[in-house]
Amino acid sequence: METRTPHRKTRIGTVVSDKMDKSVSVQVIRHAEHPLYGKRIIKAKKFIAHDQDNSCRKGDKVLIGEERPISKNKCWSVVRIIERAPVLGATAESKEEE
Repeated sequence: METRTPHRKTRIGTVVSDKMDKSVSVQVIRHAEHPLYGKRIIKAKKFIAHDQDNSCRKGDKVLIGEERPISKNKCWSVVRIIERAPVLGATAESKEEE
């Protein structure tokens, strides 16, 4: 009998909050067509995702994957960080040092 890997959903979104310990709030945006008028509209949903290392910052683009339920609202985890958000204070300090 062959072993099967479970199908896990994945989503790409932007971190909108990192104030929780080992958790981030990720907003996933998708485009849908209006059923009557046909215009493309933007629909957004927020997911609470588990961030084991607290490595995500606000504004990061991340890939989240479905997991077993970790808590009441948390059944997603951060798989990897796709794109880092720029740190606003770091560029000004580095110019002063040079």
